[in-house]
Amino acid sequence: MSFTSLKNEIPLPIRLFLGKALLFFIVWKLVYGLFLSDSKILDHPLTTHVGEASVFVLNNLGDMSGFSSKKEVSTFVDDGGDLLVKEQASQIYHNDKLVLFIADVCNGLELMVLYIGFIVCMPSKFWRKTLYIIIGVILIDLINILRCTGLIYLREYFHAYFEFAHHYLFKATVYTATFLMWMFYSRKIHLKNEQPLQIG
Repeated sequence: MSFTSLKNEIPLPIRLFLGKALLFFIVWKLVYGLFLSDSKILDHPLTTHVGEASVFVLNNLGDMSGFSSKKEVSTFVDDGGDLLVKEQASQIYHNDKLVLFIADVCNGLELMVLYIGFIVCMPSKFWRKTLYIIIGVILIDLINILRCTGLIYLREYFHAYFEFAHHYLFKATVYTATFLMWMFYSRKIHLKNEQPLQIG
């Protein structure tokens, strides 16, 4: 089967969506890599916010107290487990004992951009996209704060469950929530007859 015949078998709305999504992804990676990565203009405020919000939740949840967040330089192993990375992170302390740090890769920025990209590339009205982007970003931020809060709590009180929750459970929860928001947005497009993506 040739590329042209394969392309023709894919409905036009899906081709348009995939093309827009690829373009959005490339533009974001270029902008982030060239202008935002080194300056940390987005990462630092967001990482600080997540750390401070997580500490706020912990200090006001039940009888727990004594948690604090400080922005300090940390050295940690990257996600691949091979490279030592040194950068500023939100260090989380409990009664002046270091419990955990929240690095820039954990601040939820990539997930927010992924969510926004999906919404932007889907056919819908401008104001509806804007509304879903604002609500979705707020929800992703809240979910990520709860994720970090849970990780801090597990690291301090139930250390045996921390690694599983960190690498699998909480990541699956965050991505599932994002996927459900996408599905809700797509379903509403279909119900409102706003040029739904048709398969088959």
